[in-house]
Amino acid sequence: MTDVVVVGGGPAGAYTAWSLARLGVDVTIVDRARFPRDKPCSEYLSPQGSRLLDAMGVLADVEAQAAQLTGMRVRSPGGHVALGEFGAVRGFRGFRDRGLALRRTVLDKLLLDRARAAGATIVEGARVTGLERVSGRVTGVRYAAGPGAAERSLGARVVVGADGLRSVVSRRLGLARRARWPRRVALVTHYRGVHGLSDCGEMFVEREGYLGLAHVGDGLVNVAVVVPAGRGAGIDGDPAGFLERWIATRPHLAPRFAGAERTTAVLSSGPFASAARRAWAPGAALVGDAADFFDPFTGEGIFAALRGGELLAPYVYEALRGRTPRHADEALAAYHRALRHLFAGKRRVERLVGLAVAVPALSDYTTRVLAGDREMADLLAGVAGDFVPPAEVLNLSFLARFLFPGRQPVRPQPGIATAS
Repeated sequence: MTDVVVVGGGPAGAYTAWSLARLGVDVTIVDRARFPRDKPCSEYLSPQGSRLLDAMGVLADVEAQAAQLTGMRVRSPGGHVALGEFGAVRGFRGFRDRGLALRRTVLDKLLLDRARAAGATIVEGARVTGLERVSGRVTGVRYAAGPGAAERSLGARVVVGADGLRSVVSRRLGLARRARWPRRVALVTHYRGVHGLSDCGEMFVEREGYLGLAHVGDGLVNVAVVVPAGRGAGIDGDPAGFLERWIATRPHLAPRFAGAERTTAVLSSGPFASAARRAWAPGAALVGDAADFFDPFTGEGIFAALRGGELLAPYVYEALRGRTPRHADEALAAYHRALRHLFAGKRRVERLVGLAVAVPALSDYTTRVLAGDREMADLLAGVAGDFVPPAEVLNLSFLARFLFPGRQPVRPQPGIATAS
């Protein structure tokens, strides 16, 4: 028996467990992997994510090993190129003026070690197979500690599902919901020797998907190809061949990879676009991708996971202090409302970006406008970087500037991001 079981040892689970352990909670993380382990991910952390790494005491270690990105460069299908820089946003500044990119094999182990040092118990190589319930209330998990091993039970007063896009906890609770759009799948790998890289992340929007490039330290480049699920014929049988052919057929990309060496296996993930109907059930809560995930274009995932863990921990602590199950449920329901409110604006921006990415003509128009108006591009980069409030681009002034380029100024309200 433990106070809290966290299913999943990635950033969301590690931050949640670290926060609770520091409050004196008996917390156990259960993960089917053994760390360090690789994971399909863009491996990008927005500038405001550094605040959360700093809170955990790992920022210096991460910065010593990570690549630092000054902004994002986007190329549209028609060849238009727009650049947005984090440090150039007028009136706003984040915890850092650069994003970070680091292999998940390094980052996740650093975070998990911090949770362990705070007092959390870590159970690796254990696959959660189901939930224990009493009178409809979650009271623990069942797991198998290795292939062929007998199931074991671990009781808990609260179970946290931090187990990602295909969350076992969410599915067992009947909360998982798949959106119809956008149905995309990703292929992720690493190369050494890609030509023409700068200190910005790069996104290439094509008529059938998009590609992202970013340094991740140690001379490696994260390469992610994201395509509509219906265009992914052949991925299952030969993901490496699919990715290499996809790049080779783009004349503006193929020369960048001439002589480059692929150094890791090609991992796949998706389809994307999922959201739990709600982020709690009696005795349980969801966080990170298990609670909500749309599309990886804006690089939201790791920041949202860490920020979600930061948000969740006080509500779980309150649930543990509740005198009755009803008090505990009220705390977890309040977390759900706070989570939806916290990310509502960013999700709207993500959906607008997702629409632009899906429609080539709209992508060309958007990129052309942003290429001609660096103030708008920088402001949008700040929203993607999590230190500019989404309301700064979700308003009539920004829309008018977008529809009638050059006619109306963007006037952001000055602010310093401290709690995003």
